[in-house]
Amino acid sequence: MTHDIHHIPLDQIDANALPRDRTALDPTALADLELSIAAHGLRMPVEVCRARDNVGPPYALISGFRRLTAHRNLGLTEISAFLRTPADATAAMASMIEENEIRADITPWERAKICLTAIDAGLFDTLDQAIPRLFPTYDRNRTARLRATTEVVQHFGDHALTDPRGLSQRQLTRLATNLRGGMGDTMLIALQESSDTSPAIQWSLLTAIMDDAEAEAKAPRLQYKKGRPRHHVRVQDDLTVRRERTKDGWTLRFTGKTACGPLMEDIMDYVEDTFGHRQR
Repeated sequence: MTHDIHHIPLDQIDANALPRDRTALDPTALADLELSIAAHGLRMPVEVCRARDNVGPPYALISGFRRLTAHRNLGLTEISAFLRTPADATAAMASMIEENEIRADITPWERAKICLTAIDAGLFDTLDQAIPRLFPTYDRNRTARLRATTEVVQHFGDHALTDPRGLSQRQLTRLATNLRGGMGDTMLIALQESSDTSPAIQWSLLTAIMDDAEAEAKAPRLQYKKGRPRHHVRVQDDLTVRRERTKDGWTLRFTGKTACGPLMEDIMDYVEDTFGHRQR
């Protein structure tokens, strides 16, 4: 492995040759980096290796995605780089992750995402293979948290949550616990049928569901019918009912095209007839 600095044209570097752990760039931080490079030049060269095929650019980026992006945004034509010789693509990915763990604020979601991306790319067959290769310094507890987060990433995918990278490790671990408890479908339905997709509202919806499930698990054994409790039920294709625990009791949420005022009146009539006396 050489430490000589090379000056490589930007169009000769493939920034996407490797699956990357950084899936989004903070605009403010990127702008600050661009100002620094414009004023003082690049303080730390990027890392590249020679591409393993002759189809695209001759160099593959290992680390320095933000620095490379900043150079391109500034209209520069070349960048200082260390030329590395990793044993294979997995070793190159491990180097990228190691450098980003030190230099960048990689979120728990992004760590889990890169494991799954590497598996999808065929670099590993299983998560058990991917984690120790990509995160060799992780102890048992950090590995368990990463594994739990991958379950959340797999379940919710790329579109259900507005800002999954903003979720803390504690939040992700709680989500994973509730997924294992069978609450995954209920949480997805709550997100899909909410018109407010702001991160705060989405988390409040998920929290209400998890509060219910966790309280149910801690409560004395209640006398439910077989197959209960149900946290949601799809009554029709366009009508879903979901129960939700609140500070003062319970709420039944009705969502879908047929969730209208007359239906609510019919439901209230039924409740009065069944559990009380209807006002005529």
